[in-house]
Amino acid sequence: MSFWPAPYVDVPVHATVTLPGSKSITNRALILAALADGPSTLTGALRSRDTNLMIAALRALGTTIEGDADTVTVTPAAALTGGAVDCGLAGTVMRFLPSVAALAAGDVAFDGDAQARVRPLSTILDALRSLGADIDGAALPFTVHGKGALRGGTVTIDASGSSQFVSGLLLSAARFDEGLTVHHDGKALPSMPHIEMTVEMLRRADVQVQAPANSRKAQTWTVSPGPIRAVDWDVEPDLSNATPFLAAAAVTGGEVKIPHWPRLTTQPGDVIREILVRMGAEARIFDGVLTVRGPDRLAGIDIDLHDVGELTPTVAALAALADSPSWLRGIAHLRGHETDRLAALSTEINRLGGKVTETEDGLEIVPAELHGGRWHSYADHRMATAGAILGLRVPGIEIEDIGTTAKTLPNFVALWEQMLDPSGAVQGTAR
Repeated sequence: MSFWPAPYVDVPVHATVTLPGSKSITNRALILAALADGPSTLTGALRSRDTNLMIAALRALGTTIEGDADTVTVTPAAALTGGAVDCGLAGTVMRFLPSVAALAAGDVAFDGDAQARVRPLSTILDALRSLGADIDGAALPFTVHGKGALRGGTVTIDASGSSQFVSGLLLSAARFDEGLTVHHDGKALPSMPHIEMTVEMLRRADVQVQAPANSRKAQTWTVSPGPIRAVDWDVEPDLSNATPFLAAAAVTGGEVKIPHWPRLTTQPGDVIREILVRMGAEARIFDGVLTVRGPDRLAGIDIDLHDVGELTPTVAALAALADSPSWLRGIAHLRGHETDRLAALSTEINRLGGKVTETEDGLEIVPAELHGGRWHSYADHRMATAGAILGLRVPGIEIEDIGTTAKTLPNFVALWEQMLDPSGAVQGTAR
């Protein structure tokens, strides 16, 4: 396994970073377009391992998808067919596509990376069985025996392990014969903004969705049967992918600008603005550009990240470089992500001399003097970028398998190194 020497700087970072599109929006838009009543075009789509796996999977089921850059045209199949789906390590593929596969006429075989075979899937697969699907298996690999249609109806699930279980049912539900009512019964739902994103996108496609008005008390969603209207989607930049670059400003006392930052969004990554301000940085949006300025000293934070768990690796890296203790709470569900992120973060930060304690639902991080060493990524893109943040302030950090960032940001290394270039202009993909 190769190790990437993370760049270290002893001066403030100053850069403008233009980022490619949101993975979460891109993969939801691809599914809605594949199930729509006519062709759709996605502009600003992310092209990464996760989105390319989604495109390949939908093509395998008979959907026509054209375009190799960030503009793609999706033409639905007259009828979905059987095929083989490689999920890689993409939760959106393994949890969103079984519902689509149940609408196909033929067998759809799912498999993925070795790490993906331990990710929990029984919630979505058992739910589909109760709605009339014929499925062999409870985890990867599994096979959906599609019958060309799915009865649908009402189902109760415990989605406390991942909001993707709810979104994975809702995205295809309008095509079920009876539509769908899904009721969550269990601990509080994580990552509610991602479910709100799904609902908003369904409504843009003229799907009738009844959703709870108070998302924190969310329990039941109902989708009426009917067509999914073809929509031309303009994909926002990926705000979660922006967080390591904004963190670079925070930890070096520098300034980083991100163009095309939306004023209103359902992306959880937008919460990074509040987090950075609470830790002492400045963040403001003017004329569509988010500017973050780092403080002289970074303060610790006590925060519940339940709804925005994907930001945890970035926040943990910030906390490890702060001058007072931090408590990251409400994130027990991260033990079921690409890796057990709580164990991974505590292990790797402590390996560098940190003082991190894993709690029942999060992490306690006490400032300590860090030193160089090897940082293991666990095939987790956000673990890799967390190591890069630490590397800015701690010389001698080497990151295992930095290429895993291609899951959501294929050119991360180039963007990171260009950010540190004195010219300070960094372009991701065209938008």
